[in-house]
Amino acid sequence: MSKQTDPTHLEAIAAYLSMALEEGQYDYFLEALSNIARGHGIAAIAASSGLGRESLYKALAPGAKPRFETVCKVMNGVGLSLGVTPKRGRGK
Repeated sequence: MSKQTDPTHLEAIAAYLSMALEEGQYDYFLEALSNIARGHGIAAIAASSGLGRESLYKALAPGAKPRFETVCKVMNGVGLSLGVTPKRGRGK
């Protein structure tokens, strides 16, 4: 089993990205996603997502504002999915 498919490794990555989203640090989330994508290999993610390698580099560059669809495809490419949960501590 490779590091990228190890469930413990994927759980750690998911927690890392979730923390950035929960804190509203969207630039940090995109930077983290970029680092994770590069660790998995941009060429492999491009092949599995149908996105061009150069397009991925541009979408994941610092300061870029990638489309939501691109973010979802990258997440899928690294073995994760994006979900929605109720916000904690929110009453009616």
